[in-house]
Amino acid sequence: MQDHLSLLLVVIPLVAAPVAAVLPQGRLPWFVALMVTSACATLAGMQLWAVVHDGVISYELGGWAPPWGIEYRIDVVNAFVALIVSGIAAITLPYALLSVEKEIPDHQIPLFYSAFLLCFAGLLGITQTGDIFNLFVFLEISSLSSYALISLGRRRQALTSAYQYLIMGTLGATFFLIGVGLIYAQTGTLNMMDLAERLPGVSGLKTIHTGFAFIMIGFALKLALFPLHLWLPNAYTYAPSVITVFLASTATKVALYVMVRILFTVFPNGFVTATPAADLFVLSGIAGILSASVYAIYQVDVKRLLAYSSVAQIGYMALGIGFASAMGVTAAIIHLFNHALMKGALFMAVGAIIYRIGACRMENIEGLGRQMPWTFGAIVIGGLSLIGVPGTAGFISKWYLVLAALEQQAWISVVVILTGSLLAMVYMGKVIEALYFKPVTETNIVVKEAPMLLLTPTWILVIANIYFGLDAEFTVGVAEHAARALGVVAK
Repeated sequence: MQDHLSLLLVVIPLVAAPVAAVLPQGRLPWFVALMVTSACATLAGMQLWAVVHDGVISYELGGWAPPWGIEYRIDVVNAFVALIVSGIAAITLPYALLSVEKEIPDHQIPLFYSAFLLCFAGLLGITQTGDIFNLFVFLEISSLSSYALISLGRRRQALTSAYQYLIMGTLGATFFLIGVGLIYAQTGTLNMMDLAERLPGVSGLKTIHTGFAFIMIGFALKLALFPLHLWLPNAYTYAPSVITVFLASTATKVALYVMVRILFTVFPNGFVTATPAADLFVLSGIAGILSASVYAIYQVDVKRLLAYSSVAQIGYMALGIGFASAMGVTAAIIHLFNHALMKGALFMAVGAIIYRIGACRMENIEGLGRQMPWTFGAIVIGGLSLIGVPGTAGFISKWYLVLAALEQQAWISVVVILTGSLLAMVYMGKVIEALYFKPVTETNIVVKEAPMLLLTPTWILVIANIYFGLDAEFTVGVAEHAARALGVVAK
């Protein structure tokens, strides 16, 4: 089975999706999705172990050798991202049982899990493929299912949010496809490793530079990189709680992986620094960190506050990429993992609030800190990680980002990273103030703690935030190995 790990990770959820759609109403579709995500998480862990110990995996689909056939090519970078996607999905599914039953009409639940598995398969396919057009196919699978999942939110705004995401996502996919077409016209290949060999000879052509720009803009839209982030706050705010957890923890991470792969593997070494791309990433990262953090401060809906926080956190990752150094890319990959943990925990806790009181605005949570201590304890610890307090995973991310900035004497970036932490302290402080320092409202006099089925996955991620903040050997080791696999040179 080890020889087929990369294919199984995509095929299993892809086959299970239509099965879930035709199952009767009830908990059977959830059970199928739970088994699929658990199996994929196990396979992804085996794949990462195999890559770390045995080297790159190359799987030829249909027996057609690359570059003529489609190749799944797995190194430490995409094996790590595949583990994040499948691990988060496996943790999210137990949480989904009660949350989905509360927020989704019974007759739509089988279709919900079918779309979830399609989105899951698309994201895993993006991480596995070594073919740049096949990447576009999986991008569309994950995107189309995401639009449907967001539209299932309880409030009417979910439909307009899904439509806005559809328009922006379609624009991003179109830009990406045009860029791929321009590059194919000059190289005659779609295989990523074959492109890496052919592009140095034509990298000076304007067509290649134009194609590169189109691809970067396309995935900047998918990543919600500032200022192309306008779809994200509404999508996260009005989507069902489970989908907000899943997309916030995985979708933007996969988009970041694609950008890193194209920047440092497909295009020749030094291409990034020879173009304005690196400086644009730094500028976008700085602007995103500051502006989105300020926007978060003024939000009265906790979900929307965390959505703007996600835009700011994407800015930190963009900053690491913009440094175009081994340390910078290592920091970006570390934060890719840590942000999935912290934001997954926070959105799960918010989903538990919605499960109990049906809303998550500031006035709805006033004084609830002592009535739902486990739920709001998760928010406090997740918030500390978001701020970057020592002893949490968020501190490790920001420590390595600061080291990467100091390595290049980028003093402005250091100030921005520290300022971003202070702004995070302000907007998370607002939430904590409402929970513990505001009087209980009449509607919040008696509120029960969230069920264990919601709390357990939440606290798994909370404990992971603490564990990987105290022992970062795994995340740092894999991220450094990934930077080397990408061919990023130390500065």
